[in-house]
Amino acid sequence: MQREPRVPEGRYEALRKPQVRKLILITAIAWAGIPPAPAQNLIPSQPDHSLPGAAPVQYLFPEQISLTAGRAQTVALHFRVAPGLHINSHTPHDDYLIPTDFSIPASPAARLESAVYPPGTDITLPLDPKTKLSVYTGEFIIQARIVAARGNHLVQARLHYQACNERQCLPPRTITAAFDVIAR
Repeated sequence: MQREPRVPEGRYEALRKPQVRKLILITAIAWAGIPPAPAQNLIPSQPDHSLPGAAPVQYLFPEQISLTAGRAQTVALHFRVAPGLHINSHTPHDDYLIPTDFSIPASPAARLESAVYPPGTDITLPLDPKTKLSVYTGEFIIQARIVAARGNHLVQARLHYQACNERQCLPPRTITAAFDVIAR
């Protein structure tokens, strides 16, 4: 006899909200590669968003940083969210939302000691005006404390996020934020 899996009470309470189920369904359809109906375009057909492969989030700068070898130092890393889109902040209001997360892969050359994220801006969407989302729009800066070994190193940092417009969300994505570290 096969038993149904037991879901802890309260843990998935948010999944019972109709707008959350709709968002999950829309995201699943996007992951499956099924194009949305014309009235539900994922990204408005504006010149900035009509280019295939245009990234919803871009790493802007710095391209090169100088550090004292073996000592943690703070570096301001600049990113930009495309117009008409938003991404969840690092601390979204609900557990089911995908937070923006910055990381540097483990390496003897350089490591991330910590990251300080900007506070999110609270917004509401027309689909659910009662729910507030904590998001980033436009340009935002992550303060990363980086420790590097002596030498010149190419760091391939990563930013994981989920971009959305007012109606739908794209599948979660990870971009590379590449910069040279010169540690003396």
